[in-house]
Amino acid sequence: MLQVQTTEDIMANYRIRKYEDKDCEVVRDIFAVGIREHIPAGFVYTLKQPRLHLTLMCVLCLLFLSSRSFMLCILAVVLLLAGLRQASDYIYSTYVEATLKDDLLDINKTYMKSKGSCFWVAESNDHVVAIVAAVPSKGEPGALELRRMSVRKNYRGLGIAKALCRTVLDFARANGYKAVVLETSQVQYDAQKLYESIGYKKIRQFVLPMLVAKIINFSILTYRYDFFPHN
Repeated sequence: MLQVQTTEDIMANYRIRKYEDKDCEVVRDIFAVGIREHIPAGFVYTLKQPRLHLTLMCVLCLLFLSSRSFMLCILAVVLLLAGLRQASDYIYSTYVEATLKDDLLDINKTYMKSKGSCFWVAESNDHVVAIVAAVPSKGEPGALELRRMSVRKNYRGLGIAKALCRTVLDFARANGYKAVVLETSQVQYDAQKLYESIGYKKIRQFVLPMLVAKIINFSILTYRYDFFPHN
């Protein structure tokens, strides 16, 4: 008989542990799927940009003045929107591909054997359902960088992500780091709310250097959590 897990079951049964080699494929999958889930939100964000509205108006006006054809104008808009959808897909897919070939290619070497770094997974009923990693920050001296946070869709809203964040903070504090930093995209609204609820402060926002990202104004947010004596 098929047993359905309730919210209470998941909350009672999940545990956080350090990464093991047997977790490699599922960790890579959780990361890739989690990132690609943001493609639709990224596209919607693009559609809301004033720059796009101005571009569409200019294209429509120029085409209509030159062709006097409504059908051509409509076709041009459809093609432009399709191109923007592909651009959004390209940004996320390129990021996923690069990451899988970089630090997630050999997680044990990158995180478990490197000083001041670590990788954790959250399990529910012996299944890995969430991940997070931490490495010394290259851009913020004395700070630890939280990265690769991702939770399976069916396990969100249960406090797992917050528990993983706390795990990273505890690790940073125990290893003498003065702060924890992280980056997230402007369309990851739930992640932003989570980090801010824990105490992270947004310190920076910048547009990705990729040409496609500049065209659609795709930006990244940097958050920082500082440890104080009373913490």
